[in-house]
Amino acid sequence: MMKSFVYRLSVVTLLVSVSANVFANDARMNVLFLISDDLNTSLGCYGHPLVKSPNIDRLAARGMRFERAYCQFPLCGPSRNSMLTGLYPNSTGIHSNSQIFRQSIPKQHSLTQSFRLEGYFAARIGKLYHYQVPKGIGTNGHDDPASWEMELNPAGCDRLIEEPDIFTINPGNFGGSLSWYASPRSDAEHTDGMQARDAEWVLERCAKESRPFFLAVGFYRPHTPYVAPEEYFTHYPTNDIPLVQGVKEDQQDLPADALASRKPEQARLNDNLRREAKQAYFASIEFMDAQVGYVLDALERNGLADNTIVVFTSDHGYHLGEHGLWQKQSLFEESARVPLIIAPPSLSKTGSVCESLVGLVDLAPTLLEACGVTAPDNLQGQSLVPMLKDPTHAGRGWSLTQVVRKKGRAERTFGYTLRTARWRYTEWDGGNRGRELYDHDADPQELTNLALLGDDSDTMKELSAQLQQAVATTLPESGEIPQIDSVLWQPNLTDP
Repeated sequence: MMKSFVYRLSVVTLLVSVSANVFANDARMNVLFLISDDLNTSLGCYGHPLVKSPNIDRLAARGMRFERAYCQFPLCGPSRNSMLTGLYPNSTGIHSNSQIFRQSIPKQHSLTQSFRLEGYFAARIGKLYHYQVPKGIGTNGHDDPASWEMELNPAGCDRLIEEPDIFTINPGNFGGSLSWYASPRSDAEHTDGMQARDAEWVLERCAKESRPFFLAVGFYRPHTPYVAPEEYFTHYPTNDIPLVQGVKEDQQDLPADALASRKPEQARLNDNLRREAKQAYFASIEFMDAQVGYVLDALERNGLADNTIVVFTSDHGYHLGEHGLWQKQSLFEESARVPLIIAPPSLSKTGSVCESLVGLVDLAPTLLEACGVTAPDNLQGQSLVPMLKDPTHAGRGWSLTQVVRKKGRAERTFGYTLRTARWRYTEWDGGNRGRELYDHDADPQELTNLALLGDDSDTMKELSAQLQQAVATTLPESGEIPQIDSVLWQPNLTDP
C-alpha cells in the first residue's frame, strides 16, 4: 500500500510540474465522467442568453470546451452504446433503444471495462447505457454489468411520488412526450440530487484508496418529464421566452424524412404550452447544473481534482421548436450537436475553445490514451489528446451522424449527415428520399436548403463523395452491420 501511495504522489508531482506530459502513459489519472440526458447546448458557456449554468461554466473555464461536438445517433440507446464502445452505431449494430452491444458484439471491451481490466475501480451512478425514463429510474436499466464494479440506482421523488402530478401533452406518457412539473420538494429529494450525493460518498472513499477510479454519473435531467424544484422555474418567466418563428416557410424545402421525428401529440401545442415546455426544460438544466456543482465540489474537497480528468457531455442534442420539431431523432444541428467539456488536471491554457469537428465516438480513444490504458484495436474514433494539447489541431475535419427511417411496414432506410467546418450535407436513403445542404457561414440556423437550388452542385458532389467515404468507415471489418441476438452474453472478466 505504501509503495502504491508513493507512486501516486510522484504522478501528481509530474502532472503539476510538466504540463506537456499530462497525457504520459505512466500517469494513472482518475476519470470523472458526467453526462446529462437530452441536453443541447443551452448553457451559459455556449452563449445561451437565458439559461443559468454556473457550475458547468466553471468547468469550461478550467478545461477545454469543444464548440463543434456531435453525437453519432440522436437517440439515447444507439448514442450511448456508440460512445461507450468507441464504435459507430453501424459497428455496434445498435440502432434503437432497449438494446445493448453485448447482443451484437459480445466480446467487445467497453470503455470502462478496459479501465477495469487494468486495475481501475469503475462505478456507475444513474444512467450511462439506455434506460426507460422515467419507469427505469431506480433500476439497472439496459446496462452492461461487465462495465462496472459498482452500480448505484437511486430513485427520488420525481419517480416515486410526483408522477401523478406531472402535466403531459400525451396522457399517460411522460418519458416519450413533452411533460413537466415544478416540484415543491428540494434538490436532495430528486433522483439527480440523490445521485450527486451518492457521487460524494463514492469520492470520499476513493480519496482514501491508492487505486485509480473511473466514476461515471449519469444525470436524468433535462430528459422528459422536465421535473425540477419550483425555484428553478421562477428564473425563467414564460413572458421572457422567445418562440421559433417562420416554421411553415422553413419546412417548404425539406424532404419528408427530415421532419419524420415529429410526434402526433405535438400538434396540440399552442404558444403558451410551447413557452411552458421551454421554461421547464431550462429549469431542469439549471437544476442538473446545480448537481454537477455538488459533485465538482466533492471532487475538490476530497483532494482529487489535481489527478482527475473531468468530462461533461450529453448523449445527443434536442429540439425546442426549430423547424417545427421537438425533442430528438433529426439530422439538424440542434439534434446532432452536443456540449462537450474536457478538463484535464493540468492544461497549458485553461478556458480554451476547440473549433475542430469531433464526436462522442472520440471519447473512448481519448480517455484510454490520456490514462495510459490499453485500447481495443478496433476503435473508430479519433483521440482528442492532440487537441487538448493544441486547440488548433484539425483532427479528421468532419463528424457523421445517422438516424433510421421506416420505409413501408418492414423495411428501413438510413439518413446520414456530414458536418464540416462550413457545411452540413444530408442524404436520405443515399439521396433517393431527398438531400439537404446548409452553409453554416451564411445560414447557421439551417433555414435554406441549398440542395434544391442547384447553385452548389459541385460542392454537393464533393460532400456526397466525402459522406460515402465517411459512412464506409463506420462499418466493422466485415463490412456488415452486426445482427442483434435476443440472448444477452455476460463476459467472464477473469478470462476475457
